[in-house]
Amino acid sequence: MATKAGPQSGAPKAATTSRKSSEAPAKPAAAAPKPVVVAETAPEPVLPDLKRQELLAQVVARSDVKKKYAKPVLEAALALIGEALAEGRELNLAPMGKVKINRTKQMANGRVIIARIRQNAARSAEAGTADDKDAKEVVADPRK
Repeated sequence: MATKAGPQSGAPKAATTSRKSSEAPAKPAAAAPKPVVVAETAPEPVLPDLKRQELLAQVVARSDVKKKYAKPVLEAALALIGEALAEGRELNLAPMGKVKINRTKQMANGRVIIARIRQNAARSAEAGTADDKDAKEVVADPRK
């Protein structure tokens, strides 16, 4: 007394499975490259932030100029770099690298600038190169 029509009223299951087994087997997926997940993560800060006073101390040590002469020059250079970034200008400053602005966003407490900095590979620091000679050359000795 079967009132429901179901899988019993048709071809037997063995016939359906035998048809699938007669088809060509699927090729293994070993030839397909495995997907690689790339996650953008910020690099872990190894050293503390470089603050203005520490930068000034390093400039004084590297340039052999007194702090009272180096401080206004450093502050003027940082101000000019900040103004150029605020104007949307790209920077190409040889030792630091090339700064390209991607986008800016105005926030309540200031402007956020998202930029890329590309630095060339570190070149060998050979003493006596033309750049070193120009950096050490001073028109007037500020220590007098």
